[in-house]
Amino acid sequence: QPQSEVHDRIPATIVQGHRVASGLANDSRFPDGTLALQAPHFAAQGIDLTAFYLGTLNLSIAPYRYTIGQPKCTLRGVRWSAISPPEDFSFFDCQLSVNDRTVMGLVYYPHPETKPEHFQAPDILEVLAPQLAGIGYGDRLMIAIDPAQIQFSR
Repeated sequence: QPQSEVHDRIPATIVQGHRVASGLANDSRFPDGTLALQAPHFAAQGIDLTAFYLGTLNLSIAPYRYTIGQPKCTLRGVRWSAISPPEDFSFFDCQLSVNDRTVMGLVYYPHPETKPEHFQAPDILEVLAPQLAGIGYGDRLMIAIDPAQIQFSR
């Protein structure tokens, strides 16, 4: 049996996601992105995204994987689109350290069992963060999460 190591701060690499959350995918169903549509529903339930860029930072934590613990908040049955079924979302506090800057963010976790499409690989975390100038695909950063919320292992 492989030995499991648990960490609360690990390196991650910025990778390209589906680009639907930000609207950069040119998906005619969500021209401004899914997050622009979801944000008012999240705000009504206490999750304010105004400090964050309305797109996700897709972070590969390979060779690590993550296990969901106790989220900061879970929103159930969010009907954010007339053309999508209601979804469940959980949010987890995180801290990103990149280029001598540290910012607070949220891991954005649409529950796979209620998500209709655009699934993520098991080593990808989607993170909401302030706009971070000067970063791009392939850049490395550190992500820290309270192990009560998300555990890392390999």
